[in-house]
Amino acid sequence: MQRSSGILMPVPSLPGSYGIGSIGKSAKQFIDFLAASSIRYWQILPLGPTGYGNSPYQPLSSFAGNPYLIDLDWLAEHHYLKKEELPAVEEEDWIDYGRLYKQRIALLKKACARMPEVNPADYLSFVKEEQSWLKDYAEFMAVKDSQQGRSWQQWPQDLRTRQSEAVGEVIAKHHDSAVFYQRVQYLFFRQYEELLEYAKQKDVQIIGDLPFYMAPDSIDVWAHPEQFSLNPDGSLSACAGMPGQVWGNPLFNWERMQQDGYAWWIRRAMFQYRFCDMLRIDHFQGFFRYYAIDPNTREGQWRQGPGQDLFDRLEQANGKKEMLVEDLGELDDAFKAQVKASGFMGMRILEYAFDEKDPGSWYMPFQYALRNACVYTGTHDNNTLMGWIKDEPERAQRACAYFGCTKKELWQVMLKCVWGSPCDLAIVQAQDILRLAGTERTNNPYGGTHNWCWRAKTGAFDAALAAWLKENMKLYCRTAS
Repeated sequence: MQRSSGILMPVPSLPGSYGIGSIGKSAKQFIDFLAASSIRYWQILPLGPTGYGNSPYQPLSSFAGNPYLIDLDWLAEHHYLKKEELPAVEEEDWIDYGRLYKQRIALLKKACARMPEVNPADYLSFVKEEQSWLKDYAEFMAVKDSQQGRSWQQWPQDLRTRQSEAVGEVIAKHHDSAVFYQRVQYLFFRQYEELLEYAKQKDVQIIGDLPFYMAPDSIDVWAHPEQFSLNPDGSLSACAGMPGQVWGNPLFNWERMQQDGYAWWIRRAMFQYRFCDMLRIDHFQGFFRYYAIDPNTREGQWRQGPGQDLFDRLEQANGKKEMLVEDLGELDDAFKAQVKASGFMGMRILEYAFDEKDPGSWYMPFQYALRNACVYTGTHDNNTLMGWIKDEPERAQRACAYFGCTKKELWQVMLKCVWGSPCDLAIVQAQDILRLAGTERTNNPYGGTHNWCWRAKTGAFDAALAAWLKENMKLYCRTAS
């Protein structure tokens, strides 16, 4: 890989007029900013439709796009909405998902109702091309609506076990709902295709993100129960987590998956490359070993995953793809060796350095000798740099001693440490180039009042910031050209 840089910026967090960032105008404006900054990569978070909790890592589908990210102005320009139907323009500091749920779906239903008048042939072509997942997704969402949004594990048994007669009866009564969910995906995909073409024209590449586990309440688990470790009634026979943590996701039935060469997993991974140029794989350790927890006793044990075999089959089926893998946490030497042998790009997090208990941590800057790696200030689960400096005073003091700088200088020194590292790729959070406090972080895994709700303010990504970034990209030989 050419020495490059990137910005981690969730699409929903982009500035915009209607309560949430979009894959339309606001995304194109951010691409313009990256191009002006001579930054090649835009790293996004998963784009799937979210449910309770709004986490992009708990999507309702591996294949569908999030309807909230559809650009309303684009819908008006393409005659799916009338201009007078657009909501009032408001500048909001945080995403209000409750408000979006009440207002946005109603607008999208108006837009989808006009689809036969606008471009019916292209829509029918889309439905045919996406039949491998679209029909199942639309039926799942329609049945879910008929059950007042409850998790499918709480549906009547004939629906829970996907009996064709029972599902057919519901769809017959809620046909319009199923059609809506198909049509809204058409709008999402057509907009996103335009965005990808725009990014290509600007020489900006997108790094997508693939969650490792599926949400329990997802179409994937409902429609493909054989791929997961479930009891006959659909409940979890074991769930995912780590020692001391219960995540609650269903585990994969790796033995069953191996029988057909991991076809479902490979199809899921390859589909994501339609959204991006490079793919980040979440929780890479889980492919090699994973922690299985008994839902009743809460006791767990480590089990072996498929390991490199899955990725070898992925490459055999689809060729070698650019991949960034999350190799974070408490990792043993054997797993580190497996990451190196895989040839995939691993991750280094500067905020994980400067721990008094681990002075030789491989997150320390002097350990960044490996070029085939991506170094971050922090990820979506970490504090902002300014928040880290304030909330981790002892680590910040050790960082100042390490770099020979004052606490006031530390923010910029840490940014320059990331950009100046030998690693081929350097990515910083958008909040870090904006010098935002810890209250503006994307997510706090240990709890927070505004998880997944942060938004950048209009005008934040201005020409002065782009010029400063471009100067640094040139200084550290990370220019996009």
